[in-house]
Amino acid sequence: MKVFVTGASGFIGSAIVKELLDAGHEVIGLARSDESAKAIKDAGAQVLKGSLDDLESLKRGVTESDGVIHTAFIHDFSQYAKSAEADKAAIKAMGEALKGTGKPIVVTGGILGLEKENGFITENIAAPGVPRASETATFELAGNGINASVVRLPPSVHDKGDKGFIPMIINMAKTKGVSAYAGDGSNRWPAVHRLDAAHAFCLALKKAAKGVRYNAIGDEGIPIKQIAELIGKKLNLPVKSLSQEEARQHFEWMSMFIAFDSPATASKTKEQLGWQPTHISLLEDMDQHYF
Repeated sequence: MKVFVTGASGFIGSAIVKELLDAGHEVIGLARSDESAKAIKDAGAQVLKGSLDDLESLKRGVTESDGVIHTAFIHDFSQYAKSAEADKAAIKAMGEALKGTGKPIVVTGGILGLEKENGFITENIAAPGVPRASETATFELAGNGINASVVRLPPSVHDKGDKGFIPMIINMAKTKGVSAYAGDGSNRWPAVHRLDAAHAFCLALKKAAKGVRYNAIGDEGIPIKQIAELIGKKLNLPVKSLSQEEARQHFEWMSMFIAFDSPATASKTKEQLGWQPTHISLLEDMDQHYF
């Protein structure tokens, strides 16, 4: 099988590329820069120069492949609405090239801040179309007969080389001299190891039903206070509870994300895909590799 992977040189995409290649598949990786192109080529995949804004390059990747895994996203929080619109347009363009082919596409979604069902975010809970429209755009494709599904990721996808929320929180603690959390810190974040997440995408490509969402969840919910306490211990910094206003100042643009209580499960994902996370937890990974 030849698979077109967007975000192929990224943190998650590169792990997906490796798993696909190790399983004997061919991979075409979308590369926005020469640096990305080199990383994709060095991994053993073919390179397609383009970007999410270059819709013709996306359509070409779809046409030249047997299936698609879409992990690319422009992570510019200062222009998040613009990034979300670019992602929506990219999914729509790839969908146009997929019409009538039966080829699968697996799109990346998120779960932070979604509503809960019996205390947890499950696969039954749909994501709204704002601020990020990845899931709703994918389900529009499925409604038009395209073999489209979504793998949703928690706020922390962890492993060596992580540049996401957790390293940002660690750097804030270093800069401000305190490891902080909001309120009593009982609100929870789910997490998953990068290699477990990559495996979920690869399984979804082969097994996903049309119009289905999957949750790639390892840790169902880690209290933010526990994350702050580990950071404080490793950096020898005081650990402090902050009021809502203090948290806004400390965490700046990230304060809204820090406040979410978003425990999640992956029961249906495990059952339907035969997926099972096997790698270390977020707190173990942080303890061993993040400091």
